[in-house]
Amino acid sequence: MALKIVRDICTACGDCEPICPTQSITPFKGVFKIAADTCTECEGEFDNPKCLEVCMEDDCIVPV
Repeated sequence: MALKIVRDICTACGDCEPICPTQSITPFKGVFKIAADTCTECEGEFDNPKCLEVCMEDDCIVPV
């Protein structure tokens, strides 16, 4: 499964981009997006998705 960023909630702070182990998070039209084809939800690397740990906005990053 993969995660996605809700554009209307994302504040474009950029905290999630550098901590993504698969480099699936990139800037997109003033906010950020997660590439569903490479996002692993950090399975096999961390107990929880790193982007969810650093995102300060509730419900900004959700399952696809």
